[in-house]
Amino acid sequence: MNVFCRLIGLPALALASQFVWAGQESATSSSQPAYCKDSATAPTPKCARTPSAVFDADGRLWLSWVQQGRIYVQSSKDGGKTLSKPVAVNREPENVLAHGESRPKIAIGPKGEIYLTWTQGLEKRFSSYIRFARSVDGGKTFSEPVTINDNLDIIGHSFDSLAVSRDGKIFIAWLDARDAQAAKAKDQPYNGSSLYYTWSDDGGKSFKPNAKAADFTCQCCRLQTAIDIDGLPLVVWRNVYPENIRDHALLKFADWDKPGRPLRVTHENWHIEGCPHHGPGLSVAKDGRYHLTWYSAAPDATGLFYAYSDDIGAHFSQPIRFGNPEAMPAHPHVLSIGKQVDLVWLEFDGKNNQLKTMRSTDGGTSWSEPRVLAETDSAVDNPFLHANGDRVYVSWAMDKDGLKLIALDGKAR
Repeated sequence: MNVFCRLIGLPALALASQFVWAGQESATSSSQPAYCKDSATAPTPKCARTPSAVFDADGRLWLSWVQQGRIYVQSSKDGGKTLSKPVAVNREPENVLAHGESRPKIAIGPKGEIYLTWTQGLEKRFSSYIRFARSVDGGKTFSEPVTINDNLDIIGHSFDSLAVSRDGKIFIAWLDARDAQAAKAKDQPYNGSSLYYTWSDDGGKSFKPNAKAADFTCQCCRLQTAIDIDGLPLVVWRNVYPENIRDHALLKFADWDKPGRPLRVTHENWHIEGCPHHGPGLSVAKDGRYHLTWYSAAPDATGLFYAYSDDIGAHFSQPIRFGNPEAMPAHPHVLSIGKQVDLVWLEFDGKNNQLKTMRSTDGGTSWSEPRVLAETDSAVDNPFLHANGDRVYVSWAMDKDGLKLIALDGKAR
């Protein structure tokens, strides 16, 4: 089984504080129901295979998912036991690209605004646009979607990432092929894509002109954006270094219109002339510590890694390797709240996909032993960590049982 291409998702063990989306299939069912492919089927979370989730400031859970070319949004006031009626974000269906490393994103503004970005596939292979829509009435209605990339060539604009600052600025970054296309037209080399961004200071009514932040990005791995404690954007991505080394780079913005210098932050020297489909995870703690996790398949450094930085990415701690190397560990995600740091990732034991986790209570210096949160013999999606106040949750979707939300034991400190 190819670790880069397999779909990873979940049935779960019996756990306290675990809720299942209403209307899910039984654990004995097979893959996604055939009716999900029927355009006449009413929107149902049973068809959600690449969902995104976020908690708002009041503890309400917001979920976005794709069915038949439309993105739907639902909310829950009880942690996922019951869900509101689905609301379509894009009234006209379009080719929404939604797979493990690339899916619609959802974020909440400081006044409860709901923002979404996604990648719209075009007619030409590997071509796409970045789209945006918003709701300012609590998810009752959404604005007409707009295209964020101002280059409208039929080329790749993909792997969108979305972050919102405490004062309401909206930051969107993505991978863009316009510079590679321009170099090709001049018969010049250009390896990979470029990192482009835009931002809004009026709640998404308008966006600044697109600007380039970096050249030579790996063109098929997710980005991770965040807002630093000083209120400025931060991006980490898999970069393409000379000789096709695909390690990771981090860029901190000096101002909203001024990206800093990209810093190389991982050094496994993974040489691969292809697409890893494996992006990094980043979380910024309240004390400013950056928590970074990533995957590498370098011959001498294969597996999942974690490190932290206390100087805005200039130096990172000695990376620690985690996960069972015999079980194809994959797709890690990290979340920090105070001194508590949680990691989740996927493993495959030869029969079941397993959701694993471990925790640090001292800011990433030491870690608990890994434990299995859930496992399944069905295909599963990537896991994601979410904060709801001082509680930490994991969202994980699977073919058999749909999406589950699992509360990690104990309260964050």
